[in-house]
Amino acid sequence: MKVDIFCHIFPSKLKEAFIKLNPSLESHRQLQQNINQPALWDMDYRLRVMEKYGDLTNVLTIAEAPVDLFPPRDAAELSRIGNNEMAEVIAKNPDKFIAGVATVPLIDIDEALKETDRTIKELGFKGIQITTNVNGKPLDLPEFMPLYAKMAEYDLPIWLHPHRDNIFPDYLTEKASKYGINGLFGWPYETTVAMTRLIFAGVLDKYPNMKIITHHLGGMVPFFEQRIVSWFQLAARDALAGEKQFIENLPKPPIEYYRMFYNDTAVYGSTPACTCGYDFFGAEHVLFGTDFPFDAERGHRHLRETIRSIEEMDIPASDKKKIYEDNARKLLKL
Repeated sequence: MKVDIFCHIFPSKLKEAFIKLNPSLESHRQLQQNINQPALWDMDYRLRVMEKYGDLTNVLTIAEAPVDLFPPRDAAELSRIGNNEMAEVIAKNPDKFIAGVATVPLIDIDEALKETDRTIKELGFKGIQITTNVNGKPLDLPEFMPLYAKMAEYDLPIWLHPHRDNIFPDYLTEKASKYGINGLFGWPYETTVAMTRLIFAGVLDKYPNMKIITHHLGGMVPFFEQRIVSWFQLAARDALAGEKQFIENLPKPPIEYYRMFYNDTAVYGSTPACTCGYDFFGAEHVLFGTDFPFDAERGHRHLRETIRSIEEMDIPASDKKKIYEDNARKLLKL
């Protein structure tokens, strides 16, 4: 069995609710992209695609939904609508959709905690999805710590989805990112930054059993492993005292904290990239994930090429089974 740990839906009731609350969002880039991917909202189409790829199952997450662009009350309502509709989708096809991951309104941490409890206890969801920043705020702020404490208590994962709008310029002399750079390279960068902020804020020391699943195989981390090692060694030796402090506060070498993250294989069919991630994180911390259905072939390319890239990896069959299925079953207690 192949358990796609990081794939998306965007059910129709949620889209309608977005537009009802703010009609101008009908032209929002993400919503427009969602309309062009029928597997996000047409479950019959989605199941037909999945049938072409053998014993394939999905752990469902809501496609990047900008709930935190709304006031707290509306953000909470949108989260409930999306989560409830996703639970209905799972109930209709439990053999194919084996688990759900909640969207929670991080703009209001109290509501996020309530929705986390509701979706796990009442809907049977297996974790929550958050973005790498919340309207520009970093994830290591004190206000988010209760959510990490709760997920550590549940011993269920947090899915970390990158987010970087084009309003983040690539150069200070400009007002917006050009050529799609904010998504193409900005998203892996965002993932890497969020991982680093959580590490040096001591979150992984405070909640050592907290499990975070990154999108796109840990962003920049595996490729830059030795740069990370060298950089922090140099900083610890030569940096000013104030800059050394954040390194000295960690009980372990910084690189070891990066290995604590779990990571999907959504690198879109690159066997060398998958192998790089596998070599860095280890077989137990890599999970089959495709970013389905976001590709030009409406989902087919990412499924086909991700499977091919894993099959071409020169690793034991037992490790491929861990990536395809075993790690997901263990993390999600399936």
